[in-house]
Amino acid sequence: MRAIMLRQPTNGGTGRSLGAPTVVELSGELDYVSAAPTNRRLDPVTAGMRPHLVLDLDRVDFLDCGGIAVLCRARRRVREHGGRLTLVVTDPHFRWILRTVGLGDSFDILDGASETTERQRELAVSGAGRPPAVPSLPSRDR
Repeated sequence: MRAIMLRQPTNGGTGRSLGAPTVVELSGELDYVSAAPTNRRLDPVTAGMRPHLVLDLDRVDFLDCGGIAVLCRARRRVREHGGRLTLVVTDPHFRWILRTVGLGDSFDILDGASETTERQRELAVSGAGRPPAVPSLPSRDR
C-alpha cells in the first residue's frame, strides 16, 4: 500500500447524522502485507456515530484475501456504528474477485469517480456539505 488519502466531511464530528461522506482513496497493493497498517489508518474513520465512508479503490493495483479482509472489516465496523460504506470499483477484475468470493452483493459499489463526484454534488446542493482535500497519510514502501 503506497498511500491513503482522506477527504473529510466539513460537517464532521461524533454523533452527526449520515451526511457528506469521508472519502478514502487507497492506492498500490491492498494485500496481506498492507492489511494491518491499512486497518490502523481506517479505524478512526470507521468509528464514531453513523460514519459515512467511501473507499475509492480506483488506484489499487492488486487485491488479495488480505485486502478483502480489510474491506470486510471496514464494512463490519461501519455497520456496528450505524453507518454506511460504499466502494468505488472501476476495475472489472476486482468486481469479479468480489463476486467469486461471494461478496458481490455485500457492498454498495459505485462504478467510478464520476459517480462519486455526482453524489457529492447532490449532497452539496442539499446542504450536506462537500468534503475538502486532506493531505495523504505517510506511505509505506516495500
